Amino acid sequence: MSAGTASKAELAAARLLLSRIGISPADLVAASSDRPPAPTFAEYVPVVAAAVTAGTGRAYGSYWKRVVEQWGARRIDEPTPSEIERLAEYVKMHVVARRNARVGAARRSI
Repeated sequence: MSAGTASKAELAAARLLLSRIGISPADLVAASSDRPPAPTFAEYVPVVAAAVTAGTGRAYGSYWKRVVEQWGARRIDEPTPSEIERLAEYVKMHVVARRNARVGAARRSI
């Protein structure tokens, strides 16, 4: 059975539990639709950047910039794990080693 696929017994158990606590599957769907959509990367990265220390901003700023360049219009809950992995590989392939970097450390060119 793949992840996200429930067996008939599991679905029956979930329906029984929901009925015992007075919740219908329709209640769950309605509750999730009341949630506002997730922000885009372009909307959220500045919020994160404003909330961190200057040192953290310097350490991660170039990565945040790359994420906004690649996925700025996408909502933060959209990328799949494989897409995140591909972006990480892309960033790794476009790094420039610093002269003063420790072994294995590199900095992406901006």
